Amino acid sequence: MNDDVATRIYAAIAAIPPGRVASYGAIAARAGLPGRARLVGRLLGEVPDGLLLPWYRVLRSSGHIAMPPGSRGFREQSRLLRAEGVEVKNGRVPLSRFGLDGDLDHALWGMPGG
Repeated sequence: MNDDVATRIYAAIAAIPPGRVASYGAIAARAGLPGRARLVGRLLGEVPDGLLLPWYRVLRSSGHIAMPPGSRGFREQSRLLRAEGVEVKNGRVPLSRFGLDGDLDHALWGMPGG
C-alpha cells in the first residue's frame, strides 16, 4: 500500500462533519477504494502520531460501534458521538438519521419512524 492510499482514506475520515457518521465501506468508497472497508479499519489502527482524526465517527455498515461492548474504546466512542448530538443506543447509531449518506427521503420529508 502506498502513502497516497492512506492519505485519501485519512482525508475522507477528516471530512466527516460533526454530528454525522460514516461506515468503513463508505469511507473506502469516498477515498476511491470501493470494497476496501477492512483497509480503512486497519489504517485507523495505524494513524500516524500527531494526525488528529475524528475516528469515532466511523462505524460498521450496520451503524454499530466496532469495538467490544463495554470496552474502554466503546465507551469513549459512545461518549464522543453523544457529545456531538449523535444518538447511540445499544452501541448502534441510526444511519438513516446520522449517516453521511443518510436516506434522502428522510432528510427531505422527515419520514416517520426514523
